Amino acid sequence: MLIVNTYKNPPMKLIKLDAIDSTNDFLKGLSQKENLENYTVVTTKSQTKGKGQMGSNWASEDNKNLITSILIKNTIININEIFNLNIVVAVSIVQVLNDLKITNLNIKWPNDIMAENKKIAGILIENSIKENGKIESIVGIGLNVNQTNFDNLPKASSLKNVMHQDFDIDTLLENIVIKIENNIEKLKNNEIDSFWNEYENYLFKKGKPTLFEDANQQRFMGIINGVNRNGQLEVLLEDDSVNFFEVKEIMMIY
Repeated sequence: MLIVNTYKNPPMKLIKLDAIDSTNDFLKGLSQKENLENYTVVTTKSQTKGKGQMGSNWASEDNKNLITSILIKNTIININEIFNLNIVVAVSIVQVLNDLKITNLNIKWPNDIMAENKKIAGILIENSIKENGKIESIVGIGLNVNQTNFDNLPKASSLKNVMHQDFDIDTLLENIVIKIENNIEKLKNNEIDSFWNEYENYLFKKGKPTLFEDANQQRFMGIINGVNRNGQLEVLLEDDSVNFFEVKEIMMIY
């Protein structure tokens, strides 16, 4: 394990690991033992038990992708506003990738990042309520960068596959962390509406007939209208009724 201070504007702690089962679990455990600085970052070259939404695994080749977790404190003060952090993180990553001219970017609800209709990044945010009532968040990000082989993962891609060039992973990490921090300051200043608007503009399959599968494996057609402030997906059904779905209640088939 290597601990370095980096990112001079502002400085923050970066913990570099050669290999770990999960950066989220590592950072969570460390935060329970120590009073860590806000925006402490853990990154690794290899992750053996990467986690995604609903317990899914995140597969990654060694030393080719960005695997990181970021500690975020003193941001969300109301449990009902937790999805705002998801919005800000997802939009921040899209903004960084836009600066790199990555083409055809979308956000697949709740917070997968897509390029050319394939998944290039996943975000997992784990929140905990401390004894003082404050909410502490571990933001896990897995971004496919220079990996090109995705056997048995036909819906996965990478920055290299999209742009046909290599990218510097450390630079990507720095740009993403700085962007998230800057945008969280805007969130604290009640500038959340602009992030919601940007999130909706990038929402994958919005306004298009889409096949879904519910928790009982029943399939149905619907049209995504948007996402409400509780993070539920708003879907217009074939009978013209509108339903709201939680993450574990519905899966998009595409």
